[in-house]
Amino acid sequence: MGALLYVGPLLCVGPLFYVGLLLYVGAASAAIAPQKPNPEKTMDDLQHLQGNWKQIRFEENGVIDPPDIHGGHGAITTIDGETFAVHRTDGELLLAGRFILDQTTTPRSITWIDSMGNDAGKSLPASYELDGDSFLFIAGDEGAPRPVEFVTSPGLTLRGFIRHRA
Repeated sequence: MGALLYVGPLLCVGPLFYVGLLLYVGAASAAIAPQKPNPEKTMDDLQHLQGNWKQIRFEENGVIDPPDIHGGHGAITTIDGETFAVHRTDGELLLAGRFILDQTTTPRSITWIDSMGNDAGKSLPASYELDGDSFLFIAGDEGAPRPVEFVTSPGLTLRGFIRHRA
């Protein structure tokens, strides 16, 4: 049996205690250390986003379901590669553009760049969640910090979708 070390009143521990403590602290440190970027994960999300998404949720500037000129309930967003197009149910094109994903951030990031409308050419910072057949994003105005909570306030737009299968 190893020697005991006196570390205070009523507490005597042996050397194995310290080995276990060091291993525990090392494992805890590794668990909270920043993760290295994984480009394959971004590709997985990009592949998973491909196809049609039906809008089911809209919030803007802290208001739930305000009038929506770029979508609305039932509008279909089609993701093809790194481009998107939003159509009303009657087929009218409402919005189009491209996007850039970054799955290495927490929450995951997407930057929208519209090719038409008032925001054409602007980089709109956003965060997203992608879980099975559900897709949610919250976007801010160009130059604003990327939103990190999925709650709207002035200057923020949130949209929720489910996968649409025709």
